[in-house]
Amino acid sequence: MAKKRAPKSSSRSKRTKKPRNFLKKLLILLFKLSLVGIVLGGIGLIYLDVQVKQKFEGKRWALPAKVYARPLELYAGQPLAREDLKRELKGLGYRFVNRADQPGSVEWASSRARVYTRGFSFPDGDEPPRKMLLSFSGGQLASIRDQNGRAVPLSRLEPILIGGIYPKDNEDRDLIRLEQAPQHLLDALIQIEDRDYYQHFGVSPRGIARAMWVNIRVGRFVQGGSTLTQQLIKNFYLTSDRTLARKLMEIPMAVLLDLHYSKDEILEAYLNEVYLGQSGSRAVHGFGLASQYYFAQPINELQLHQVALLAGMVKGPSYYDPRRHPERALARRNLVLQVLQEQGVISMKQRLDAEKRPLGVVRQRSLHKGAYPAYLDLVKRQLRDEYPEEVLNSEGLRVFTSLDPAVQANSADALEKTIANLQKRHGKPVQDLQGGMVVTDPQTGEVLAMVGGRNARYQGFNRALDARRPIGSLVKPAVYLAALEEGYTLASVLDDQPISVPLPNGESWVPQNFDHQSHGKVPLYRALAKSYNQSTAQLGMDVGLSRVIDLLQRLGVEREPKAYPSLLLGAESMSPFEVAAIYQTMAANGFRTPLRAIRLVTDSEGVELSRYPFEVKQVVSAENMHLIQYALQTVTREGTARYVYSRLPSSMNLAGKTGTSNDQRDSWFAGFAADRMAVVWLGLDDNGKLPFTGSGGALRAWTELMVRERPHSFMAVQPEGIEYQWVEEKTGRISAEHCEGVRQLPFIKGTAPQEYAECAENQQNNSLDWFKKWFR
Repeated sequence: MAKKRAPKSSSRSKRTKKPRNFLKKLLILLFKLSLVGIVLGGIGLIYLDVQVKQKFEGKRWALPAKVYARPLELYAGQPLAREDLKRELKGLGYRFVNRADQPGSVEWASSRARVYTRGFSFPDGDEPPRKMLLSFSGGQLASIRDQNGRAVPLSRLEPILIGGIYPKDNEDRDLIRLEQAPQHLLDALIQIEDRDYYQHFGVSPRGIARAMWVNIRVGRFVQGGSTLTQQLIKNFYLTSDRTLARKLMEIPMAVLLDLHYSKDEILEAYLNEVYLGQSGSRAVHGFGLASQYYFAQPINELQLHQVALLAGMVKGPSYYDPRRHPERALARRNLVLQVLQEQGVISMKQRLDAEKRPLGVVRQRSLHKGAYPAYLDLVKRQLRDEYPEEVLNSEGLRVFTSLDPAVQANSADALEKTIANLQKRHGKPVQDLQGGMVVTDPQTGEVLAMVGGRNARYQGFNRALDARRPIGSLVKPAVYLAALEEGYTLASVLDDQPISVPLPNGESWVPQNFDHQSHGKVPLYRALAKSYNQSTAQLGMDVGLSRVIDLLQRLGVEREPKAYPSLLLGAESMSPFEVAAIYQTMAANGFRTPLRAIRLVTDSEGVELSRYPFEVKQVVSAENMHLIQYALQTVTREGTARYVYSRLPSSMNLAGKTGTSNDQRDSWFAGFAADRMAVVWLGLDDNGKLPFTGSGGALRAWTELMVRERPHSFMAVQPEGIEYQWVEEKTGRISAEHCEGVRQLPFIKGTAPQEYAECAENQQNNSLDWFKKWFR
């Protein structure tokens, strides 16, 4: 029996040992898993630690290249209207106050202005902040004196930031240092977003508990409990996705960040990283850029009510967008002010004073940044010839250009107004009328303004650079200039009769005049002034297409035009920018200067990287250019561009040429004064016909621009090899001043007609007086 009980005892023993063994094995397994977890967690923490340090200590952000307009120079005697200075100061965000006692402020009076400039670090030296008293008289800046009454010979305002070249993520930011941020901004951020910021270790258990309690009470997620450090981790390292995994990553990374870096370092990074709005496709990051985007002022000049608004917007930049939802933004701003007062940061008086202030957000359309897409397009194309894309959108380059914001504004307004007037006059056929404009300085070849369409702020098709359209009669000065080089004179008599030129395909080219009339014998200068097609075709075929093409290329065309006879009447397609290169050379007395938009490029520290010096090459003799300039002035005085003197004073010398393409699909005008050269194109993007010519369309916009610009009169310098002779117009023979039907024309010495005309003495001199004032 004993032998039989023994197995039962053994069986019970096995039953009692099995749970113990299982428990033991489970504990061992858990221990091992814990060890593995600890090891993996440790590795994960090490990895996170490396990631946190690597990005925070490395290059934190891709910094877009910043593009600046020209700085406005101020000196006594400078032609400068008060309103132009006022517009410049407003563009720079200067505050118009009763007492200019801080940088960025101005006192404005009827004949003078007291300006406290901000100063700027230019590549060629620092311009210090200074108080100046500017006095105006007769449309000029009469004097500049500093705060001690001493005359200031020259001063420069800081250049307007007009845009940037952004990385693919379209993030934009203006980096600031912690000490640049107003103290009220720091106070507001901490009081509203993270009151225990300087006490916790990256995460705030109390804040998380408080947020959980609030969420449980309302039954939904309304508070996150994230500290400023956690917000920085989310924006800087992670994503905005509301997932548990992201939240679990956020906490250890916040602790690690807090462990390695000081609170001030983390706060400074936060100031530059936080998302604060959207400007089209461009994301506005950081308080430095937000200050400019919403108030057009540097961050250090913001006042209490302004920083309260920005701090309040952190919670929801779109929801509290002050331009789209001003009521929400105002309520949020006032809540921030209330919290600051309740926490003892500001007094009740400060709170009430700030609450009385309007939001003060500038209209987005008034901002200069992003307002010049066509010009920036030109700058980018010129930069990309020398700099890789990655450098342009990440290294914080500073690009100084020749853009003149006042000229740009006048150009855009002139084009917009002219198009509106033409639409009002011609109705539906031109309801989609578009245009492009390029303005340069004839003395330097610098591009002062560029408009790519009727809506100058639209970032779309840049017609000034890319709309290649037949240039019509704008090509004629090149044809006549080629003829002058071949021995023709302004007095040469041309035959304005029908012409037929056989083409290789067996057809014939038979050009006609615009009025479908033939004008017989006409002097060369008049054929150009009246823009006769038949005489121009006769002249061009006589000179030869190859010579005309050679001259076009010398003047500035970088492609080789097609050698068709129709080239002589402008069948070649060009952009307004290409046409500007041609007329720039004519305005500069035959000296070709590459059109420049960029003056200088520096790195982010101000070290010069590239300079774009003035380059010039004489491509046409001064004598021949003097002759063609005379003829181009005849166009504005007596020819197809007479309209300009219906709005501009007759004492102002101007030169230019109208252009209308075949079938009247393009309206052009190119012309110049002493300090302005402008090309205007008007047309339809679908290449439809226009109900007006170059004279009835583009010339109106050009004239509107010159009315606004008030340019200096063009004064041609008479070369030594030029002499003036009285000539009988109908015969082209030498005559005398008192004879009938004569005018004084310039000739290259030795080329004046040798035959003399018969004339009667004491006849009325019907020559024009205007050319007497033309040369000196």
